[in-house]
Amino acid sequence: MKAIVVTDQAAGTAGMRLVELPEPPAAINDVVVQVHASGFTWDELTWPSTWTDRLGRDRTPVIPGQELAGVVTALGYGTRGLSVGQRVFGVTDSYRGGTLAEYVAVEARNLAPLPGDVDFTVGASVAMPGLTAWQGLFEHGHLQAGQSVLVHGAAGAVGSMVTQLAREAGGYVIGTGRAAHRQAVLDFGAQEFVDLENDALEDVGPVDLVFDVFAGDIQKRSAALIRAGGTLVTIAGPAEARPTNGLAVDFVVESDRAQLSEIVQRVRDGRLRTNIGNVSTLEGAVATFNATERRAGKTIIRVRP
Repeated sequence: MKAIVVTDQAAGTAGMRLVELPEPPAAINDVVVQVHASGFTWDELTWPSTWTDRLGRDRTPVIPGQELAGVVTALGYGTRGLSVGQRVFGVTDSYRGGTLAEYVAVEARNLAPLPGDVDFTVGASVAMPGLTAWQGLFEHGHLQAGQSVLVHGAAGAVGSMVTQLAREAGGYVIGTGRAAHRQAVLDFGAQEFVDLENDALEDVGPVDLVFDVFAGDIQKRSAALIRAGGTLVTIAGPAEARPTNGLAVDFVVESDRAQLSEIVQRVRDGRLRTNIGNVSTLEGAVATFNATERRAGKTIIRVRP
């Protein structure tokens, strides 16, 4: 099979190359998926889990990629809940990755059925951003109808999902980003927009929940805006700031079949729009990852036409 591998963490995406490798076997509770589309997260090569297994052992050369949509071609011993020929989508274990390839072995529990009327590109684009938004808002942020939510990076792959799900849940959404992203953020459902380069973030006023993707100074300034009992949720590593009378939660997304099913149903009935940025073939993926300009949204690799 064709696959993209990388061996040098310091080289980043510039160190990627397209090679031929054997197809992976299906271990216990695994399925092998013929990948039709794969998502790629821009900072994935900086994650420790990309380079080691759970015991800390080096596992280079690495096939990156954690988001996928495709068709099951084989079942491992004891695998239940999925069948050969079934369309699926989801997120692999971060210590395994492997979706930037024509085939990948994945724990079956990390996948959900992909309805026949949902394109593989859409399935790959919605898996990780959708799960991240869902878990940040509802599992960690405990969002309730009527609460206000400050969503950073609201034009991005994750931020746009947070904006839409928060609005659907009855939240009052204030999205942030660059001036050029204003209309996109409003189109995704935010009631207000803050230009982080020109507007005063402090003018937002107290909010119940902040969904942070930036860390640093923006996170610290945002923590001061949270009213008593509110929550700062971040996916940008350990929280550096804490609300005076609230909670700070940092988390790593986990795959969840039931949540994936909820998310894809919202895509099907028009309640949730995907946010796809650059799209490339597997052969053109390395050039796409190293392009000087990238569109806002999820980068997708169409592994099969």
